[in-house]
Amino acid sequence: MPVILIGTLDTKGIEFQFVRALLNQAGVATLVVDAGVVQPPQCAPDVPREAVYAAAGTRLALLQQMKDRGKAIEAAARGAARIVADLFAQGKVEGVLGLGGSAGTTIGTAAMRALPFGVPKLMVSTLASGQVRQYVGVRDILMMHSVVDISGLNRISRTVLSNAAHAMIGMVNGRPQAHGLQSVGVADKPLLTATMFGVTTPCVEAARKLAEDAGYEVLVFHATGTGGETMESFIADGLISGVLDLTTTELADELVGGILTAGRDRLTAAGLRGVPQVISLGALDMVNFGPPDTVPEKFKSRRFYQHNPTVTLMRTTPEENDKLGKEIAEKASAARGPTAVLVPLRGVSAIDAEGGPFWCPEADRALFDSLRLWMSPHVERIELDLHINDPRFAAEATNTLLRLMKK
Repeated sequence: MPVILIGTLDTKGIEFQFVRALLNQAGVATLVVDAGVVQPPQCAPDVPREAVYAAAGTRLALLQQMKDRGKAIEAAARGAARIVADLFAQGKVEGVLGLGGSAGTTIGTAAMRALPFGVPKLMVSTLASGQVRQYVGVRDILMMHSVVDISGLNRISRTVLSNAAHAMIGMVNGRPQAHGLQSVGVADKPLLTATMFGVTTPCVEAARKLAEDAGYEVLVFHATGTGGETMESFIADGLISGVLDLTTTELADELVGGILTAGRDRLTAAGLRGVPQVISLGALDMVNFGPPDTVPEKFKSRRFYQHNPTVTLMRTTPEENDKLGKEIAEKASAARGPTAVLVPLRGVSAIDAEGGPFWCPEADRALFDSLRLWMSPHVERIELDLHINDPRFAAEATNTLLRLMKK
């Protein structure tokens, strides 16, 4: 299988030719995809640019006529992603390597994000030393700083590109042929996911230990926005057998405007795929902001807790909890697979306990009442007169998931 090289060969062809030669010399097959649009390619591609833009549902001639660079980049990214996904479905992708500036990085990483976890993905970019979340997303993309612009071969660029080529050689030659999580030698253990925050750590740690003792491997995701998004992507990719979604705090940030939102699709992947899931209400008592001076002015009269110098927590209100309860109830009710919602009646986080800084029975009651009102009868609602960090709550959550999975 080849390593796919993706980029704009009208401006980066010489550099791609250099990398391709190093890979080929090491016995690694390559397939070069040209996403250029203006000048002729500087080296011969295996997949011409016309095919890339056709895969995006447009024509190269039309984009050249429009002379709109932004539209051309967007189409190239869409087409490259479609081509690489199709090649992967045919078993023809060993890895993906891209080179570029802002355009090349946009195009190359779009193709990489179309591939599942475990396929080697390396992007040599002029932007790699800055904020790269929009390029990496939730995928295992390795961003490598080009140091100098990718504009000709010189002693610096040769070193960087040689390191990139040999890194890719090492990745494709030094791992089993199977893609995905099976490639790390744990295919014999079904995978579970769990969500955790600092204020729900005792619960999740106890649940993880119980699940591991029962013969499962548990992936714990920190519910910081990216963590929830990544977990949802693993579930959507079909890698997960069961979900302990005990910390759904990212929903509060999405609703109220905190900094740790995982987007509107949070708490949907398991339901869409029919994966057994246990949902709870961990840390729904809080919305996350940065240092105190970053909290929006409209919230200044609210109740806060300074978690550390860089994290400010804001207590959710009864009105917000009513909305959160409805959202969880609706998403759980729409699930295609076995689903249970566990309700810790004595508090949903370490600081939402009697006498704690976020203890607010009225707000918690609004959350619990909303679940009762909106939950479909086919979803199990298990109310426990326990705090979420009580070991008995963790045991009930784990045992419930194991029971649902046996269905």
